[in-house]
Amino acid sequence: MDTIQSPATQSFATGPARAHLRRLAAGTLMPGFTGIAVPVWILDAYDAGLAAVCLYGTNVASPVQLRELCAGLRAHSPNTLIAVDEEGGDVTRLHYLTGSTQPGNAVLGRLDDVELTAASASAIGYELAGLGINLNLAPDADVNSAPDNPVIGVRSFGAEPDLVARHTAAWIRGLEDAGVASCAKHFPGHGDTTADSHLALPRVTADAATLDVRELVPFRALVAAGGATVMTSHILVEALDPDHPATFSSSILQDLLRRDMGFEGVIITDALDMAGASAETGVPEAAVRALVAGADLLCLGSETGPALFEQTLNAIADAVEEGRLPLERLADAAARTAALSSRFPAAGAAEIQEAAIRGQLGLQTGQPQPSGTIAGAKELDGERIAEAFEVSDAAEKWLARQEPVAIVQVETGANFAVGHVPWGPASTTQAVVGEGEVPDGARVAVVGRGLDAEHPLWTVFARLRAEGHAVIAVECGWPRGGADIVTYGASLTVSRALTSLLLDGTVKA
Repeated sequence: MDTIQSPATQSFATGPARAHLRRLAAGTLMPGFTGIAVPVWILDAYDAGLAAVCLYGTNVASPVQLRELCAGLRAHSPNTLIAVDEEGGDVTRLHYLTGSTQPGNAVLGRLDDVELTAASASAIGYELAGLGINLNLAPDADVNSAPDNPVIGVRSFGAEPDLVARHTAAWIRGLEDAGVASCAKHFPGHGDTTADSHLALPRVTADAATLDVRELVPFRALVAAGGATVMTSHILVEALDPDHPATFSSSILQDLLRRDMGFEGVIITDALDMAGASAETGVPEAAVRALVAGADLLCLGSETGPALFEQTLNAIADAVEEGRLPLERLADAAARTAALSSRFPAAGAAEIQEAAIRGQLGLQTGQPQPSGTIAGAKELDGERIAEAFEVSDAAEKWLARQEPVAIVQVETGANFAVGHVPWGPASTTQAVVGEGEVPDGARVAVVGRGLDAEHPLWTVFARLRAEGHAVIAVECGWPRGGADIVTYGASLTVSRALTSLLLDGTVKA
């Protein structure tokens, strides 16, 4: 007996129609890949309509290699979006091997100088543009209202909504003035969570009124600033949609973000390989659900591979043929993504050379300039960075003592967003010693991050104090109580300022 096809199935039964669907689907996807060279399957995917790729720390072996990798991608697909997660501070991909030359959001928020924030973003933007990268998955616009948040913390500008909003807008301005698209994240706000969406599905239980005056304030600033893109979060916000995580919620993405808030840019998903998105369904089904909800560009994750990419293409095409995903929705997502690459085209050879020179300014920041050199830029030196530190009275007394200094850094695993980036004094100096190597009579700074009550630093701290040393505890993350010095970050530049303070009692300009 002949199979009777539905009208939707009949429309796409032929080979050319299916190929068209797959090409539209490819125009909404942003895979990652393993290795430090462009794999053949990525080049084949470009030929089939791939919209973007995302680079991760594991794709970086050296500055020269990274430049060659980006050049290879651009040579094959000049108009593609090349994305990276370069927040500055603890989350860095360009400086994955050494640590970022920018202080990060929490330090910038504490300094509360919006022009300094714009200039820090501008320096990052010119560095990216110098590599041909035209989409940066930053800034983090979350209000870090939960001090024990395991995944946001110092990635946030702070715990006060208006402060986060003005620095989010400044960061977007600085980055996009450099010719790189921004991506404010993680909508509608990941700051009030105590679970990591890489590992589980976090829940936000705040009521709608609280969300309106806290979580949504920075994202309204994004819309007002004309930011190019926004990233969804894999969190369940009960007051907005009790049944669907934000990435899969049309109520959150289409009704709230598009209709009520007036966002007209591209909606990008957080990585769909995260447990909060796909632990129960798998990545291909998560991709379909995200498109149905209103997402435009789907970040597939750092180790996509050709098999998963092919499965995702087919899942999207199948969903259209089955009537689950309207063709118009898929076409709209692909068109929005294509328009983004047109709005932020890769720089030409001369522009890349100029941007590369400007990106090499590293710590130099100040009023961003639209072209030429950064005239009159002020240096964001260690002395200025240290103004963001919290230093207790006990630490002030410790710094004034005259005994030799020993620094003990207690290794602390970072969350998935940070990865394995060098951090703290150990990334800047050979003066860091092990607990058993502390000389008699030395005063000791014990350094860690995420210092909750169960952190192993406290065992080291107590043992050294019992041995008669003058000891202080240093927190290189978001404060959780008990530390004598809090740096609000652990990037290379912040760690240099901290090391100088500990060893010299002051920070030189």
